[in-house]
Amino acid sequence: QVRLEESGGGSVQAGGSLRLSCTASSDTDGPTCMGWFRQAPGKDREGVAGIYMKSGFSMYAGSVEGRFTISADKVKNSVYLQMNSLEPADTAIYYCAADRVCGNPINQFDYKSWGQGTQVTVSS
Repeated sequence: QVRLEESGGGSVQAGGSLRLSCTASSDTDGPTCMGWFRQAPGKDREGVAGIYMKSGFSMYAGSVEGRFTISADKVKNSVYLQMNSLEPADTAIYYCAADRVCGNPINQFDYKSWGQGTQVTVSS
């Protein structure tokens, strides 16, 4: 079982930046894929960005491409989400996810392990 710990959420004004971090710990091998997802009030959870830990191949949702950057540290089993040019529409709870079997890195149904979530609030 993979345990995930997220940090870095908070409140920021539109145009600002935040950096989310997530570290995975397990009794066996580390994750092969990690991703970030978000759920805004009254909306379904959606994929934001995902990455293959070994190759660094990443994918983004169209709504964040060019503004958000996902990166990984395979040694630390950690993934980061640098969020720039934040907009009020980015307000949501952000969740980290991980799995040892990789599918589509921004498909939530391809992940078994989830963090508790961290709140990101962007004011106009």
